[in-house]
Amino acid sequence: MAAHLHQWPAQGRVHHGAAVAQALPREIAQAARVVLVSPRSLAGSALAAEVTAVIGDRLAGGFAAMRAHSPVEDVLALAGLMRDRKADLVIALGGGSVIDGAKVACLAVWRGIADAQGLIGAATSRGNEPGFWDGEPPGPRIVAVPTTLSAAEFAPHAGYTDLAAGRKHRALDPWMVPRAVILDPAATMLTPAPLLLSSGIRALDHAVERWCSAAPTAFSDAVSLQAMTMLAANLPRLHRDPHDMAARAACQYAAWLSVMGGWSGVPVGASHGLGYILGAARGVPHGITSCLMLHAVMRWNAGVNGERQAQIARIFGAEAAGPAIEAFVRGLGLPTRLSEQGITPADIPGLAARWTGDAPIATNPRPIGGAADLEEILQLAA
Repeated sequence: MAAHLHQWPAQGRVHHGAAVAQALPREIAQAARVVLVSPRSLAGSALAAEVTAVIGDRLAGGFAAMRAHSPVEDVLALAGLMRDRKADLVIALGGGSVIDGAKVACLAVWRGIADAQGLIGAATSRGNEPGFWDGEPPGPRIVAVPTTLSAAEFAPHAGYTDLAAGRKHRALDPWMVPRAVILDPAATMLTPAPLLLSSGIRALDHAVERWCSAAPTAFSDAVSLQAMTMLAANLPRLHRDPHDMAARAACQYAAWLSVMGGWSGVPVGASHGLGYILGAARGVPHGITSCLMLHAVMRWNAGVNGERQAQIARIFGAEAAGPAIEAFVRGLGLPTRLSEQGITPADIPGLAARWTGDAPIATNPRPIGGAADLEEILQLAA
């Protein structure tokens, strides 16, 4: 019998279906100096005003300049603000880029990193385990109020981008996971529909790739299957009726479930890995990378995990997983082809050549031997 290690993240609480104004007071009760991080699009919103009102005189500063893919410059600017204001708590209000940026900024504060070279040097190889979280936690830590379905708030790792080099890096520390998460479906109401729905496909990507992994576990299978089932049912409901709050809450819960398989050490594959390349090199948003690549990777992998893919096809009421996923994404009004993002067949070799041999492409269930295999996958999405 093979030995496995299941690591619970250093996360104390998840409030689900709760209003921010009801759940947040408990989470800031012991804080004295709070920094609020949000995207520029939410800075003047009623939601940000509501959070600011709850924080009250504990508010030590605000940061609303985190761009997509959490650029190194933005992360360092946030870390500098946190140091200057002596923050003892960070509220991350926004999607995956805001939450990941806040996580890496906390890491920079903990480790005394203040320059781009140091931050890039803190990158961890993909596929590494987060390590144990015994002992006293560092500070500040994060309370996350997600406004998308990317589920970054449940992971002890975070992506950040060197814009100059067009490379996405990954930091990993067991304490980076937010200590608490507030899943308020109303907090997603200001998120544009394409962004929210595509982040839901990102969550689907988490679940599908772990369900299809060559190294599954019973725990991962259970949560991944449930996440796929809930997303298949509720993303179309949300697309049809943006005011369906029950569907929003169900999608948030499904996004949470979609990443829990990672706690069992079950890896993702080439859809995630190619997504990192597309995001860093071409600026394709996280969710859209999954819209483009998940169906293509399923098609390319079909010969090695057909039985697993058959279960996915049944969830979507179709014969084959790859075409079923593409049709599902199309039904949500989202793109499925590289050409829709301005990426041409002539661009494919250069993108494929950016792989450095690391995970998660290296943990794809059908082994990938090099750039030629990645070109085949990318051609399936052309």
